[in-house]
Amino acid sequence: MLTVDPDRLALAPGMRVLDAGCGRGRHTHALSLSPGVLSVGVDLSLDDVRTARESWAQIAPQAPCAVAAADTTRLPFADGAFDRVVCSEVLEHLPDWNGALTELDRVLSPGGLIALSVPRFWPEALCWRLAPGYAQTPGGHVRIFRKRQLTGALAAHGFRLFRSGHAHALHAPYWWLQCALWRRREDSRLVAAYRRFLEWDLIHRPLLTRALEAALNPLMGKSLVLYARKPA
Repeated sequence: MLTVDPDRLALAPGMRVLDAGCGRGRHTHALSLSPGVLSVGVDLSLDDVRTARESWAQIAPQAPCAVAAADTTRLPFADGAFDRVVCSEVLEHLPDWNGALTELDRVLSPGGLIALSVPRFWPEALCWRLAPGYAQTPGGHVRIFRKRQLTGALAAHGFRLFRSGHAHALHAPYWWLQCALWRRREDSRLVAAYRRFLEWDLIHRPLLTRALEAALNPLMGKSLVLYARKPA
């Protein structure tokens, strides 16, 4: 399930792409499939990094993909080391999210592109309202971003926004269900059934649900996605 669209990044052979806060590597793996592109994923969780490495070694060991444990606020890379940077569903977890943005700016080369995604304000705010425990989960979300807050931060770092959008409208009801049934979500048949539907949709991607999600994304897309360019 990709939140950032690789086709929006104008990837070309020889480029290096950083997936900051890669988790189990969904974007890292997808980006590595672009011919001639080196994809590098970093995450603070060593377990997630191991999972990303092991899963990709089984799926496409020939693809140029590397993963490592690292802190997004203190990246172990030289200035301008990457042509593209992706940071998807990460900043909402970080106490020092501006520090992370400064680091992403530092490791991105002049003229490079950055793609950020965070939970959209109103679907996320509804989750917080339905279940106070949602925001108190260890390692969970510590803030809700408004679009103007994130676009303003990008502008303050000198980035020029060239595209924005929303994604995963069909996933928003799943999280609302979980939050509405927070205390018994693990045993809820309704939550389990919706999860099976999402997994089926992810695997089969029928035209009907793809068209439905595309139509609903502007209204209730779970994620806000921003694409910006660093001045040359």
